[in-house]
Amino acid sequence: MTSRRVLLTLPLAMAVAGCASSPSATTAQPAAASSSSGSGPIPETLRFSGTTLDGAKFDAAQLAGKPAVLWFWAPWCATCASEAQSVRDFHDEYAGRLTFLGVAGMGTTEAMREFVSDLEVGKVTHLNDPGGKIWSKFAIVEQSTYVLLDAAGKIVTRSYLDDLQLTAALRKLVS
Repeated sequence: MTSRRVLLTLPLAMAVAGCASSPSATTAQPAAASSSSGSGPIPETLRFSGTTLDGAKFDAAQLAGKPAVLWFWAPWCATCASEAQSVRDFHDEYAGRLTFLGVAGMGTTEAMREFVSDLEVGKVTHLNDPGGKIWSKFAIVEQSTYVLLDAAGKIVTRSYLDDLQLTAALRKLVS
């Protein structure tokens, strides 16, 4: 293959690979830190804040004490779009038992809002993370990735999950 062909196909291959990921779960043991409000320890994993796509301030400390699912997505990602209905359905099914939080990156705020509206996942809170600060905190290098946190804030899964894998992981998380 000529070097010109390689140079032309490399960006396309990288773009396709960025939207499809292989399952590779990891587990971490975060340290807990004391809350400045005195309401008890806040796990390191929940020591971040951001802004929702609606412009509201969000403090992840409010997730403490309940299992949570962080869904890292991009507005142009076909895989992410295909997961939206499942995220919506699981959000409704597990309401009150765990919290879903979308973390949108790699796109414009307008594109992120359109994604949420078009795919009807507006019941889920979505953070706007254009600079990737939250993605970096959780060592996310590609979309779509789920981070599942137990009630203590421990990362139990950090991986791409298909619907069957996500179903099993959520059942285990709330059991």
